[in-house]
Order: sequence, then structure tokens, then C-alpha cells
Amino acid sequence: MKADRDVVIIGAGAAGMSAAQYAARSNLSVTVFEELGTGGQFMLIDNLENYPGFPEPLPGLELSQRFEEQAVRFGAEIQTAGVHSLQKDGTLFRMETDNGPITAHAVILATGAKHKTLDVPGEKEFAGRGVSYCANCDGPFFKGKRMLVVGGGDAACDEAQFLSHLTDKLLMVHRRDRFRAQRSLAERVLKNPHIEVRFNHETTKILGSQKVEKVTLLDNVSGKTYDESVDAVFIFVGSVPQTSLVQGLGIDFDEGGYVLTNEHMQSTLPGLYAIGDVRASPFRQLVVAAADGAIAAHAAAQYIDELKGEAYD
Repeated sequence: MKADRDVVIIGAGAAGMSAAQYAARSNLSVTVFEELGTGGQFMLIDNLENYPGFPEPLPGLELSQRFEEQAVRFGAEIQTAGVHSLQKDGTLFRMETDNGPITAHAVILATGAKHKTLDVPGEKEFAGRGVSYCANCDGPFFKGKRMLVVGGGDAACDEAQFLSHLTDKLLMVHRRDRFRAQRSLAERVLKNPHIEVRFNHETTKILGSQKVEKVTLLDNVSGKTYDESVDAVFIFVGSVPQTSLVQGLGIDFDEGGYVLTNEHMQSTLPGLYAIGDVRASPFRQLVVAAADGAIAAHAAAQYIDELKGEAYD
């Protein structure tokens, strides 16, 4: 069966735009759908310091524009439109979008994940000015300064360990009386001399003028609140993968709801690939997302070649 496009990519962050470039370079017809415009997690980064090949800090917006220009130059089409449904009919994927129906031989899901937030006063106001959801991205900006980590799961403990190499003034608060993280991770944090842990504590406000200066903490055992001076607040209270489009397709997810893939980024449904923050991955960074996109595009090209070969047999 003939499809409108060889590949449809849903999401235009680092993963999606990398996939678009590699798929287009493989001489495939490619359309990228992005509801809000290209960028994804790029848009949350004021100064990107750890992307290979860019030794000087680079605004995330600028790098996202370069990704887009490169993908378009190789022939990818980008549509600012949402995708509302996705089904597989034989070897074709059928989608309903804001711009009408479209079919494709392969679909690459790059919808990402949304960070869970504390929903406290000051969190939105100071995002990018001391409030962060990525230690690797923003921790080096606060080297030697007083930092706060909020959370008690694996991610919070992992990121606290990373940040403890940058400062000996790290405070970690968790609303429960013990960590939810794996025991080995929790023990490393509790034994780390650079990390002060306060259980049964919640962050109720983030305060400052031009940037974060302090937080209000609640001791939920005594009911008392008090202010603590900090220069940065790192929030790791979980994330929600954006997988609504692929629910009901019979694919496999991990316990966190992330799409499980093989090393080729293929889900358990042939022709459907998942990349970037929406897939189960041990490390979520822009460089990893970009690599996912390249791998998925390469795998999709091989898959489509096989499909077209069968059609000619």
C-alpha cells in the first residue's frame, strides 16, 4: 500500500529533529509534527554547556534553530500541528492531525516527557533563574554555592550525588520519612558528607528578586515553617512520559510508563520507534536524544526498504 509519507515524526525536540535529518538524508519523505513549534527541552535551557562541539555556552533556542535548519535543508517537512490519533492498518500507520489525515510506513515517537512540578509559589517565576529540573545541565552554574534538591526517588538521589561533586553545601529534602530510591542509591546519599538530608520536609515557596535567594520549608511533623537560604533549587519529583498517542497499540512500557524499545529504538510494534525522553533510558540528555534519533531513522530506513522490497516481490 502506498503511504503519504515514508516517515512521520511526532515531536521536534533534539530527538525528533535528529531523526528528521537522518531520515531525510536517507532519501525518505519525512514530515515532522510539532504542536508548539520546534525546540522541546531546548527551550528550557538558557545556556547549554555540555553539548559536544560547542565549547562556549549556547542558548538552547539557537541550537534548536540549527537542528531545524539542518533537517529542512536535507528535505524534511515540518508542520506546526498536533497529532490526535494513531492507528496501524496492515503495514500503514494512519494519523489524524490538525492539518488532516496522513499515512506513513513508519512512525517515530519523540513526544518527550513532562517534569512533575511542585506547584508552589515562585517555581514558574524562577524557572531558568535558579529553579532547574536537570543537574547535568545547570549544576555547573552553581559550583561552590548552596543548592537544594527536592525529591526522594532514584533520580533525586542520582542527581544529588552528581551535584555533591560541585559543592559541599547541598541540602536535600524529602516529604516522607525515608527515600523511595533503591537502597544502594539511598545509602550513598546518606553517607555522603557533602549532602545534608532532611526527611519529612516539603518546599512550600521559592523566593528571590531577580534569581532564587531562599526557600520556605515545612517540617510536616512539627508543622513549623522556616526559610533557608539557597542559590538554586533542583526539583526531581518524577516525570510523565507523553505516551497517550500510543496507548492501546499493544506496545510494552516499563513501570514508569516509558516506551520499551530494542537497541534500534523499535517498540514491540514493527514500524513504531520511540526516541528521547519518551522511551525507557538510563540517561536523559540532549546528546542521548540526538543519538536516539539517528539510530531510529537508520532503522526505519531499513524497515521501509524491506517493506517496499516485499511489495515488489
